[in-house]
Amino acid sequence: MKILNKVPAVTLIFWIIKIMATTVGETAADFLAFNLKLGLPNTSLLMAGLLVVALLLQLRAHRYVPALYWTVVVFVSIVGTLISDNLVDNLGVSLVTTTILFATALVVVFALWYASEKTLSVHSIETTKREIFYWSAILCTFALGTSAGDLIGESVGLGYVKSALLFGGLIAATFLAYRYLHLNAVLAFWAAYILTRPLGASLGDWLTQAPKDGGLGISTTIISAIFLGTIVGLVFYLSRQQKEEDLVALPQGS
Repeated sequence: MKILNKVPAVTLIFWIIKIMATTVGETAADFLAFNLKLGLPNTSLLMAGLLVVALLLQLRAHRYVPALYWTVVVFVSIVGTLISDNLVDNLGVSLVTTTILFATALVVVFALWYASEKTLSVHSIETTKREIFYWSAILCTFALGTSAGDLIGESVGLGYVKSALLFGGLIAATFLAYRYLHLNAVLAFWAAYILTRPLGASLGDWLTQAPKDGGLGISTTIISAIFLGTIVGLVFYLSRQQKEEDLVALPQGS
């Protein structure tokens, strides 16, 4: 059976869901580890197991399925956050080191991907090999975004709001460079994908951290529920839209 492109079109809804998924990655990891008192190790094992199951289902699919794809993205977001947090909080690795480590891992994935496929485009994820490279890169971007975001927001002392404005500004600059300065589309996509992770994390921390730490103090349960509910609503819309497009594409008389 022919495998169709396994990832969604890069639209405004794509970026909205992506940013919300990154925020959920931050708040859900904190909710499970601290509110439910599972701790980082147990939360990491649980979410890694769920990610493996969801990813296997995604790899077995022969086309893009919105609900399945975005489930994997949410789990990757949470696991990427937990990988960074475990290295920093449990093993004492500095944020500078983890940022360099994940940046190096991402470069290695890109190098292997390009050497094998001669492209890093997300518009042609049509083989299992390309999809494995794709999800490996996605995981690295989430872990890198977590470490880099924490490094800038906490170690440098910008705070959550200024960090969100900084990363939002960098995303806007990337879009403008792509639109008006002919920045390579593949480079623009991956740069924006990396930057949305610390943007989402900064927003999540600003919403949930205590006022004395510069946040609004909203419960992680409430924020996770609101953002997950919004993601589910948007994914439902995309699923309905895809079904309508499939019906239109059916030959007459089918």
